[in-house]
This record gives sequence, structure tokens and C-alpha cells, in this order.
Amino acid sequence: MKRFYYLIAMLLSGLAARGAHAVIPPRKNAKPWKSTSPGAIARNDAVNASRYLGRPIWKRWAGYRRRSRVESKMHYMKRLGQSSMARDFDRQVAKIQIRVAVLNRDTAPDIPVTEPVG
Repeated sequence: MKRFYYLIAMLLSGLAARGAHAVIPPRKNAKPWKSTSPGAIARNDAVNASRYLGRPIWKRWAGYRRRSRVESKMHYMKRLGQSSMARDFDRQVAKIQIRVAVLNRDTAPDIPVTEPVG
């Protein structure tokens, strides 16, 4: 288990060094880390916020649902083709743009349209 801890600590420290924010929910029985590295501070903030707000509210507050939506879109993108057979970079870009256009066309009916009332 120490190895897993080490990998998570490296991941969080790397993200903090780049100014990124990790949206990784802490475990239900998570305890704050004693380390003072930037990654540990970010994780401790997530642990404390999750305890204070509760997991469902923390997930909404942290934008956890956005991550799952991105993962589902990437799944659909991969279903359109695992790799590009084009050798030229411009053609690879064109193929990816076509995939994204197909993906957007297929998911457009699912996007809610909000209109002001009264």
C-alpha cells in the first residue's frame, strides 16, 4: 500500500507544481497527511472539505461530475476509432476534427436548452 500512497503523492505534487487542481475524491475514511508538500496540502483541503460538506455536496462543489462527463465523451470518441491511420499530421488533425463533429452532432439533442420564464 505504500507504493500506492507514493504514486498519489507524486501525482498531487506534480499537479500542484503546474498550478492544476486535482478533482480526486478522498476515500471515505481518509485521514489528513502530515507532509507539508503542495500536493499534501491540496489533498488535506479536499479531505477537510469533504468532511465538512459531505461527499455529495463536495462532488458538486469540486466539479466531480464534469470529470465523468469528459470520460464518457472520450469513450464515445474512442468508439469512433482507436487510432488514426493517416501519416501526415494535417490529415490526422482533419480526421480528429471529423470525429469531434460527428460526436457533437450525435450529442446535440441531449443538451438541454434553457429559456427564461416570465
